[in-house]
Amino acid sequence: MDQKEYLLNDQQMKKFIRDGYVTVQTDLPVEFHAAVFQQTENVFEMEGNPGNNLLPRIPMIQEVFDDRWVNGALTSVLGKDYYLQPHRHCHYNPPNSNGQNLHQDGGKRWSHYTRWLLALYYPQETPEELGPTGIIPKSHYYGNRDSINDENEIPLCGKAGTVTITNYDLWHRAMPNSSSKKRYMMKFLFARMSEPEIPSWNNQDTEWASADISQSDTENDVKMFHQVWEWHCGQTNGNGHFPSSVTMPDSTKIRELVEALGQDSEPKCIDTAYAISEFGANAVPALVKQLESESEDIRRYAFCALSAIGKPAVSALITATQHPDWWVRASAAETLGNIGNSAQAAVPSLIRALQDESEQVRQLAVEALGTTGQHDSTAVPDLALSLQDENERVRRNSVLALARLGRYAHQAVNALQMVLNDDNRYVRGDAVHALRRIDTPEAREVLIQFLLKSRWCPLTSKESGY
Repeated sequence: MDQKEYLLNDQQMKKFIRDGYVTVQTDLPVEFHAAVFQQTENVFEMEGNPGNNLLPRIPMIQEVFDDRWVNGALTSVLGKDYYLQPHRHCHYNPPNSNGQNLHQDGGKRWSHYTRWLLALYYPQETPEELGPTGIIPKSHYYGNRDSINDENEIPLCGKAGTVTITNYDLWHRAMPNSSSKKRYMMKFLFARMSEPEIPSWNNQDTEWASADISQSDTENDVKMFHQVWEWHCGQTNGNGHFPSSVTMPDSTKIRELVEALGQDSEPKCIDTAYAISEFGANAVPALVKQLESESEDIRRYAFCALSAIGKPAVSALITATQHPDWWVRASAAETLGNIGNSAQAAVPSLIRALQDESEQVRQLAVEALGTTGQHDSTAVPDLALSLQDENERVRRNSVLALARLGRYAHQAVNALQMVLNDDNRYVRGDAVHALRRIDTPEAREVLIQFLLKSRWCPLTSKESGY
């Protein structure tokens, strides 16, 4: 059977872009999910929550992510070489719980592009009274709690085997469990490795058509959704499609829109940012100037507009990486990283930024090199050196950037071997994946030696030590 049958179609992909989630059902039998539930009960009773050891403790859960429907959904959104990241957690919602408050995982990110997502798996049937995960559709575009309407919350109910793929930034919570039963939900984090160049789902549509617009969508919502759609299609990432510049730009209009980025309403400011991006290169000088603002919100809105403009903004952003103020340099590096392959010309400037005195600049510069420098090995020696940075986040971003470069990072094998003993668990975990993607004989030998000394046995417990 053709694997394409299990990819998302255009309507499902557009739903993910607009609402931030899509739900699929595995082909696995009900007995499989019952066995996962029972094993989870046993582990919680004997050992407590296994945390990041969830998968080695209950290895059969891997079959959920090997399922053709789940794999098809993940491939559709993140590309065929997506990465199951080391962080995962079993969320336990006990009987008669009060649930949680709405929140975002992983801190606030500026980007609206899909480089991270969560997969939520229920091993038991989960009606609303059992306290499923509640989500706010379309909330992943907003970072402020005041921008979210609680009345829009929907419960992610489903039968055993339901898997919901959500944008990492989607606002969500555990809803109250009013039943006398236990509710488990397995949460796994996935990352995009390669910047999109062509659609990775069953794509037929070329545009975000009028038929795709709902009554609740504003004109600028549609611009935002269409921009994200084009990014997923690869049309803004080095393939020759960029926002057109207005032939006779109204400088007064641009100035008025830029000033409107200071409004109190986050949704209105994001709408304004995408409206400004329609002016293309003509709006770049005014937007780059906004990166000097001491307001993080205004810098974020300028980031959205500049990212949507894409390649025409790269030259000015390269200049901004040399600005005297660290927050301007950091914002410029982050924007270049979000533009991705189209900002390949920024690689030398981003490499210089790896020596910046500001930890924030170094963190964002190494991350940006993982998206702007994917087509050659130029950044590899400097990324390998950054694996020794005293800042933990710099090391984490460096190893993930090397993983994204994959086979181009073969010069970094020795440096990656060294960080297999790093104090940070995610540096270690991402180093394993980087070596796997490099896939040279030398990298494979390092991986085998690491496996031999670190293999974790799921059968071993305090009752059965050998």
